[in-house]
Amino acid sequence: MTPQLQQAIRLLQLSSLELQTEIQEALETNPLLEVEENIDFDNNTSSQDDADESIENASKDVSQLEHTDIPDELPVDSQWEDTFDSPPVAMQSQPAAMSGPERDNEDESSNSLQEHLLWQMRLTPFSDLEHAIATIIIDSIEDDGYLKSSLEDIQQSLGKEYPAESDEIEAVLHRLQHFDPIGVGARDLRECLLIQLNLLDQNTVHLDMLTTLVDQHLDTLAKRDYAQIKRALKINDEQLTDLVKLIQLLNPRPGSQIHTEKTEYIVPDVYVQKVQGRWHLSLNPDNAPRLQVADHYAQMIKRADNSAENTYLKNNLQEARWFLKSLQSRNETLIKVTTAIIERQKGFLEHGDEAMRPLVLHDIAEEVEMHESTISRVTTRKYLHTPRGIYELKYFFSSHVSTDSGGECSATAIRAIIKKLVAAENPRKPLSDSKIADILREQGVKVARRTIAKYRETLAIPPSNERKRLV
Repeated sequence: MTPQLQQAIRLLQLSSLELQTEIQEALETNPLLEVEENIDFDNNTSSQDDADESIENASKDVSQLEHTDIPDELPVDSQWEDTFDSPPVAMQSQPAAMSGPERDNEDESSNSLQEHLLWQMRLTPFSDLEHAIATIIIDSIEDDGYLKSSLEDIQQSLGKEYPAESDEIEAVLHRLQHFDPIGVGARDLRECLLIQLNLLDQNTVHLDMLTTLVDQHLDTLAKRDYAQIKRALKINDEQLTDLVKLIQLLNPRPGSQIHTEKTEYIVPDVYVQKVQGRWHLSLNPDNAPRLQVADHYAQMIKRADNSAENTYLKNNLQEARWFLKSLQSRNETLIKVTTAIIERQKGFLEHGDEAMRPLVLHDIAEEVEMHESTISRVTTRKYLHTPRGIYELKYFFSSHVSTDSGGECSATAIRAIIKKLVAAENPRKPLSDSKIADILREQGVKVARRTIAKYRETLAIPPSNERKRLV
């Protein structure tokens, strides 16, 4: 495998943000690469022909600067450092730095939950022993706000330097549980909800009954055994519904209020838009600037000159040519594969997930005459902007299930049907997996109950007994 092919494969598997980093570093390290100026793009209305033309123009200046003493290819067993003064641009794993209004709203100074609690601890009058206990407790609190360590574990962590009894640790814990967010440091859901209930106004309607429900019948409520709860509390459906609504106002995961994860942006690689009844594809020009060889430096190369300066320019010219050709190959391959996918999945663009056709990598590889591994690289972390939203190209591939008519139905379409059926079900009598399988069978799709259960779990839909509601 030649170094040129290695570079082309590496660029092919980069995401759009990683590609921006790669291009920026190439511009900084190679003086013969520069960005074309005064280029106007039209994201949404450029046709397939326009995209192809922009790809072909990417290396037009390069072809005019070819020299006979610069090889097109290196020997198969050669390395970059054997020919060039500097190694190739290294692939970066971090996304490129972005500027502009889309980054203005990102909170770079967000604190973790522990930092937020430590800040409140410093403002609270604690003795040295209480300060040490509080520090250990805060360090043991998980991101969801719950304390997973036992009081004995905390006592052992304090060691001989700060000997403390269990009741002293418990007292400090109770004070921390009233820090912001309320309920942080609770050891289970019941304790978390009770802490929040204790801070409600004493005039809150049904507060005593609500406290009893959480304290004594929370497990029964989780099992949706409403009949047992109504008998125990001597209430009717309407009263139980009011209690459940009040519980839903509480926060079962207090730590989730403190956001520590930075926003991740998805930048589409390809746009698809319907123009005059036909679907047209275009590359996203904002992902990468238009590059060209710097004519000023290229003209300085002297064919018969073997000086260090001239050799340096020749090496960088060859590296620039390879980089531009690799970019061109990446764009052409991306458009070619995406076009083949869209041809197969026009039904999805027109009607949504339920019209998704079965598709595997082998189908596209056969159509575009490429290896399946290449298709996998092209479709991984590459995103398509459609009128229905932004989707990873991998989303359009799914296995198939046979139908009574002898056809095939994709797994994605089945999941969409399951989601639709669950959304429209009677909450008092939700559909079981067997019932959903029967409904699909009536529609001509043969799906086993265990397959329904698997698809339902991938959609994060709980089983029927957990979906049961009073209203």
